[in-house]
Amino acid sequence: MSTLYLAWAHIVWHRWRSAVLVAAIALVLAVPATIERLLTASEERLAARAEATPLLVGARGSRLDLVMNALYFSEDRPDPLSMAEVEAIWDSGLAEAIPLHLRFQAEAAPVVGTTLDYLSFRGLKTGEGRVFATLGEAVLGAGVARRLGLGPGDSLTSAPSNLFDLAGVYPLKMTVVGVLEPSGTQDDDAVFVDIKTAWVIAGIGHGHDDVVAEDGEPGAAPRASAAIRQYQEITPENVESFHFHGDLAAYPVSAILAVPPDARAAMILRGRYLDAELGTQAVVPDRVISELLGRIFQIKRSLDAAVGLVALAALVGVGLAVFLSLQLRQREMRTAFRLGCRRSMIARLVLAEIALLLSMAGVLAAGIVLAAGSLADQAAGWLIGAA
Repeated sequence: MSTLYLAWAHIVWHRWRSAVLVAAIALVLAVPATIERLLTASEERLAARAEATPLLVGARGSRLDLVMNALYFSEDRPDPLSMAEVEAIWDSGLAEAIPLHLRFQAEAAPVVGTTLDYLSFRGLKTGEGRVFATLGEAVLGAGVARRLGLGPGDSLTSAPSNLFDLAGVYPLKMTVVGVLEPSGTQDDDAVFVDIKTAWVIAGIGHGHDDVVAEDGEPGAAPRASAAIRQYQEITPENVESFHFHGDLAAYPVSAILAVPPDARAAMILRGRYLDAELGTQAVVPDRVISELLGRIFQIKRSLDAAVGLVALAALVGVGLAVFLSLQLRQREMRTAFRLGCRRSMIARLVLAEIALLLSMAGVLAAGIVLAAGSLADQAAGWLIGAA
C-alpha cells in the first residue's frame, strides 16, 4: 500500500508529464479499437440494407453506383429509366415495382420521389402527422426533422443536387405533412415526396396562371407568354392548375425497387434483364455490397498493418519517455537507497508508477471507445454517405 501511495504522490507531483503519458498511451490503445468499431458498424449498416432489398432495376452501367444511389441516396447518379419499365414489371406479375426518383435535395437532404409502397416496404411509420397524399407534400425522416427543427405544417424548398444541374429545375416550396419514426437507416436523413412532386421539381409538370384569350376577345386563340407566372408552391388554391405534358410512360425514374413474391419469380425477372441490348439491368444488392465489403476488407488489412506500425512506434516513444524519466530520477533513487531503501523497493516504486499510468490510460481508452460506440451509427452513416 505504501508503494502505491508513493507512486501516486509522484504522479500527482509531476501531473502534466503524467497527463501527457496517459493521453499518449490511451490514444495508442483506443485508435485501433475505435477504427475497428466504426468500420464494423458501417459494414453492418451496408449489409443490412442490402439484404433487405431483393432486386434493383436500373440502366446498364456501374452496378455499385446504382446500388449506392438507390439504397443509400449517394450522389452517384446512374442514367435514368422510364416509367414504362415500372409498368412492365407490374404487368409481368413477377414483382411489385417501386419507382425511385433521386435527383434533388432540400436543405442538404436527398429528396426521394417515390410511392407509398416504398414506406410500406421499408416499414416506415409516421411519428408525427401523416404520409404525403397530394402534390407538394413532403414527409421528413427523423434525422432531417431533428436537424432542421421542422415538423408538420412547416415547409422547405427543393434544390438541385449540384450546381451543374440547373436546367429545367424549379425550386419548389414543399409543405411538411409528417415526420417518420427513427429507423436507424439512410431513410432517417431523407425527404420523401410523391414521384409526381419530383417531376414537378424537374419541370416536367408545372402550374401557372390561366392563359387568357388574346386581347380578351371571345373566340380568339389563347396565347402564352413569358409573363405567365409559374407557381413555386402548391396550395389548395392552385393545385388544380398543375399538369403534366407528354406520355407518362416516358417520365424518368432513377431506379426501380423490385419486390418479387418468391425466389422463383426473382430468378425469372433477373433472367429477363440478361440481354445487354435492353439497356437495363437487374442487380441483387446483397451481392454488390458483399463485393464492396470484400474490397474494403482488403484495404482494412493494410490499414490494420499501418495502424499497428504507428502504435508500435508510439509505444516505443512512450517507453523512451519512461526511460528518460527514470534517468532523470537517478539522483532521487540514489538518495532513497542511501536512506535505507532496498533496490527491490525502488523497483516496486517504478513498477507501481507504470502500473498506475497504464491503468489510467486503459480507463481513458475505454471511455474513448465507448464514446465512439455511442456515435457509431452516426459515423457509419457519414462514412456511407462519403463512400
